Amino acid sequence: MKVGNEAFAPLQVTLGRMVFGTAVLGAAVAVKRERLPRSPRTWGHLAVAAFLLNSLPFTLFATAEQTIPSMLAGICNAATPLFSMLVSLVALSEDRPSRERFAGVGVGFIGVLTVLGAWQGFSGQDPKGTLMALTAAVSYAVGWAYVRRTLTSTGSSHLAVSASQLLLGTVQLLVVTPFFTSMPDTWPAKSVLSVLALGALGTGVAFLIQYGLVAEKGPTIGAMVTYLIPIVATTAGVVLLGETLHWNEPVGAVVILVGAALTQRRPKPRPARDPQP
Repeated sequence: MKVGNEAFAPLQVTLGRMVFGTAVLGAAVAVKRERLPRSPRTWGHLAVAAFLLNSLPFTLFATAEQTIPSMLAGICNAATPLFSMLVSLVALSEDRPSRERFAGVGVGFIGVLTVLGAWQGFSGQDPKGTLMALTAAVSYAVGWAYVRRTLTSTGSSHLAVSASQLLLGTVQLLVVTPFFTSMPDTWPAKSVLSVLALGALGTGVAFLIQYGLVAEKGPTIGAMVTYLIPIVATTAGVVLLGETLHWNEPVGAVVILVGAALTQRRPKPRPARDPQP
């Protein structure tokens, strides 16, 4: 995203990402001969999911990376499970959090403050960009809660639903982008290839891998990928982009991941008592 931003507007980076990601999933659907959803109601829910899980957060992250390091954006992304628990408390009445999960939110919040350097007045970080990245994480959390409520039994495969969702997100961006951006003056190869990789690999292939992982191991294991994002983002930011790493960022990231792990734990079921004679 950061390299793509060097030549293209954030909306254009996001649109390119969605186009190439949709192409990969569309090819996978065609090869496997999957059927796309047929219900208009399902497509309506998918349009909302595409906005909350793709169009909005992808654009917010791309915009945020104009002013904040990519590693900070990755760390903000890792806060998604924390926001997910808070959203589930409001939106999913059947998913009541335990004390351990509440503690996870508190620990994660301390981690966020550590990353931002709260004791020094958040100096060194652009507050607007950071807020955009955190808002994107909130959007993911709201989006997954919405999907859980409305798209758990569509009758279509996860692959077909994912492809449909990306397709709708692409349409949304195709409608909006021309009104807020102008045609780029130059098309440098580095930025073009970065957007191609972001879409085809970071979105399309990543969705395919995630789809297979969830199908084989279940959603809990599939969600563990969230914990790898800040590690990869920090390493790539320092090694490839020359970003400066301060001690509080990796320490805060670890604290966030510990809190996020606590929020994802489910209480063990109590053993059934033998009936009294």
